[in-house]
Amino acid sequence: MQEEIISVCYSGNKKVFQGLLLSVLSLIKYTARPLHVYVLSMDLHEQNPVFLPFSENQMNILDGVLKQKNPQSRAELIDVGELFRKELAAGKNAKNYYTPYAQLRLYLSELAGIPDKLIYLDIDTMAASDIGQLYDIDITGYEYAAALDYMGKFWISPVYCNSGVLLLNLPELRRTRLFPRVREYVAKHRMIMPDQTALHRLHKKRLILPMRFNEQRGIKKDTVVKHFCRGIFWLPFFHIYNIKQWERDAVHKRLKIHDYDDIYDQYDRLTQTCDPEK
Repeated sequence: MQEEIISVCYSGNKKVFQGLLLSVLSLIKYTARPLHVYVLSMDLHEQNPVFLPFSENQMNILDGVLKQKNPQSRAELIDVGELFRKELAAGKNAKNYYTPYAQLRLYLSELAGIPDKLIYLDIDTMAASDIGQLYDIDITGYEYAAALDYMGKFWISPVYCNSGVLLLNLPELRRTRLFPRVREYVAKHRMIMPDQTALHRLHKKRLILPMRFNEQRGIKKDTVVKHFCRGIFWLPFFHIYNIKQWERDAVHKRLKIHDYDDIYDQYDRLTQTCDPEK
């Protein structure tokens, strides 16, 4: 019996390819099932010189890594620039603490060829066990599923969710028109965390997941996805940190995380024979 394909989506630009590759390497470490990885990107260099789409070379590296683990797996790049320019390029949150690439996921319900069920992952996420545990959750009747935001549940709302890990039900999202409504809201209202806050305010029905599917602090025994998002160090003084998985020294010394050392080694071996910057 053929195993069901797990569909995963990321969004970003050429500069963060190291994070994308590390994240995908963590996915294939823990699952033998085929993965279809959709990568949303665009050329927005007029706003920032580093806002360039992932290159053909980078996508070939990603596709090769996936197929080496499972020949049925593949990576696909999708240019969302034209859609973004029509609605959000001149919106209130076009320039924000978060790059405009975070908003590209809001077009998933408009894209042809996207499967009905899809995991969206921020590039600063790493699998800690089989991502199939998330994909196989039944979200019939829900627009999406998400875990609570570690800080937002205290400071904003006890049911405020983090949008860095989403399990999406595309037919339901199209029925309720959630993403078009969120895009309109993001274009018109300035927010610190634009699409995340708009999703919180406008959703009709979502499933709140256990934190193990979007662990925003230390990795635990049952963690499925570790999210390297912003957090707080209280000692020796209060300050906010934002350490990503590709910042190895800080991951080791400040976060005390060594769970991905084998993946770092794999990344180093892989990039000895190819140039991920091209």
